[in-house]
Amino acid sequence: MNGSVVRSWAALAVLGVLARVGGAADLQPDRVYDVLVYGATPAGISAAVAASREGASVLLAEPGGHPGGMVAGGLSRTDTGNTRTIGGIALEFFDRCSAKYGGRERWHFEPHVYQQVLDEMVREAGFPIVTGRRLRGVGREGGRIVSVELEGGLICRANAFIDATYEGDLMAAAGVSYVVGREGTAQYGEELAGFRPIELRPRTAEVMAQGCPDVGQDGPHYIHGTPIAIPARDPATRRPLWGVNESHEAPGAADKLTQSYTFRLCVTQRKEDLVPFPKPRRYEPQRYELLLELIRSYPRVAFTRLVHVGALPNGKFDLNAQGLFSTDYAGGSFAYPDGDDATRRRVWQDHVDYEQGFLWFLGHDGRVPGELRKEVNSWGLAKEEFTDNEHWPYQLYVREGRRMVGAYVMTEGDVRKNITKADSVAMGSFVIDCHIVQRIVTADGDVADEGSFPDVPLRPYQVPYRCVTPKRADCANLLVPVCVSASHVAYCTLRMEPVYMALGHACGVAAAAAAREGKAVQDVNVAALQSKLRGQKQVLALDSPKGTRSAELPGVVVDDDQAQLGGKWVVGTAGPAVDGAYRHDGNDGKGGKVARYRAAVPADGRYEVRFSYAPFPNRATNVPVTIEHADGVATVRVNERRKPMIDGLFASLGTYRFVAGKAAVVTIGTEGTDGYVAIDAVQLLRVGD
Repeated sequence: MNGSVVRSWAALAVLGVLARVGGAADLQPDRVYDVLVYGATPAGISAAVAASREGASVLLAEPGGHPGGMVAGGLSRTDTGNTRTIGGIALEFFDRCSAKYGGRERWHFEPHVYQQVLDEMVREAGFPIVTGRRLRGVGREGGRIVSVELEGGLICRANAFIDATYEGDLMAAAGVSYVVGREGTAQYGEELAGFRPIELRPRTAEVMAQGCPDVGQDGPHYIHGTPIAIPARDPATRRPLWGVNESHEAPGAADKLTQSYTFRLCVTQRKEDLVPFPKPRRYEPQRYELLLELIRSYPRVAFTRLVHVGALPNGKFDLNAQGLFSTDYAGGSFAYPDGDDATRRRVWQDHVDYEQGFLWFLGHDGRVPGELRKEVNSWGLAKEEFTDNEHWPYQLYVREGRRMVGAYVMTEGDVRKNITKADSVAMGSFVIDCHIVQRIVTADGDVADEGSFPDVPLRPYQVPYRCVTPKRADCANLLVPVCVSASHVAYCTLRMEPVYMALGHACGVAAAAAAREGKAVQDVNVAALQSKLRGQKQVLALDSPKGTRSAELPGVVVDDDQAQLGGKWVVGTAGPAVDGAYRHDGNDGKGGKVARYRAAVPADGRYEVRFSYAPFPNRATNVPVTIEHADGVATVRVNERRKPMIDGLFASLGTYRFVAGKAAVVTIGTEGTDGYVAIDAVQLLRVGD
């Protein structure tokens, strides 16, 4: 399989192919289509299907040879987040995949099934697809795109355009503003922005003996981060090990770097369906010296601790990266987003060489423990998948390319705090998930993972129409559902295929309306768009159970989002909660985590103080809550294993006297607690003078 990536890239670059799936109409070169979608990713297919169902004439152009993007090209364990946010064409797609298994599977399917269902949806819609022709130019008149030129001199015209590629090539060629890399903390006031080295645990005898958090006797169980201090330099040459950078920036500094890419493999241990991992065309064992040092630190480490394998039907697994050194190619993606064809071809091939080399090294290098080599070689590529590409996935996992700077830029605040939007057209809910950006040398001479986040949980948030529209001055007839207008931090949660598909659905309906009415995409009637999307079962908002919205509750309500938090608390969304989410302390850092609520007192008088929490059998029975009132300080112990008595949501902490102009302060502590401490909202209800 030594030529696999060349074949893979060639399969994505075949010229002159018109893919006619079933009864698709012939391409009409002289026709002005209502909507042209560039990029047959799941978002692009969703957009094309949605526009076609609106009665628009549609042309779908895919620069590669395999429509379906990551979903049909390797990403089989779909990151869904809160599945209640998935509706519309995205949910239809997953339901149709599930039906192929008689409904026994829900979200995770084999790649060929994803491809089959996407092909069926395209065939039913009946629009033509041009494949294997990359963008070569854009024709503009005034502030609008009028045509695109594809390889081979093919000119395609339309009234409205959608860029659904992972790279944002049409957007960039049209002169729309965009950014590559990470903003600094100061640009949008984001806590997680910019250069972010991960703290290391010290290399001590105790750490080496027992491992570090989430590391057991079989090795690291971590997803992101550096598990232990490992010297960054070769002891003989004093040069950094391969893949480790000397450069340093100030924490939070902006740069042009992107998170790591990979190929998501479909693997198996079933001998009858197993193809051994191939040796790469270019094998360089020195690339894996750091991996060897990691293994030496944990000599009993299992293969399934170095990679993440997620179960699929029929004995197959989706193989993904985890940890300091895995299938993620840290530092290998930087040239790709703005690269020309030759640069991208080189980056693509380099990623395959790296990932195949990673697996070959683990399975064949004599320095790797024999048990680990045996385990690695018990796995292989699934013979039934990607059969025309030697069982290697079609799509490089471009986790982040260009990002539009559009009519509205979504930031960390929009996914963590300001989560409602009047012009919502979709929802997201997945954690803020950034894979490693690079490995660096610390001041102590060790290796550190830089750029990854600790998977920050979120409550479901709304995505506004404004973030898929360019600035009016940039372009009046282009929509962008994948390379959306978002900061790096916000994009790390938005970048999930179900969100892309939902935004593609919205863009398809909006583009059809803009073309039909002769309007700029910025002037589409958003209320009408939302009404149509709701009718098509798109989820634009989650209805909280009655009585759980802070705005609907009587008295003064302070939610956990408004509390002053000490230490790191984890967001939870299971069960009823005020404004849809609560927090818990993770049952660690006891005494170091505290939540302080300050409630404005509107008038002198006596008030009942109530505390909302999410009960569960693993909660603490002795949560200390202090109430600072006009006559002193009271302390109450709350048993959070018991369901709150007031509407199943609030527990009463007693009645106290407060005076106007002096805040009521309620503090929840964690010191000495015997389980998880959950916090939600505090409520003040006036009961008399």
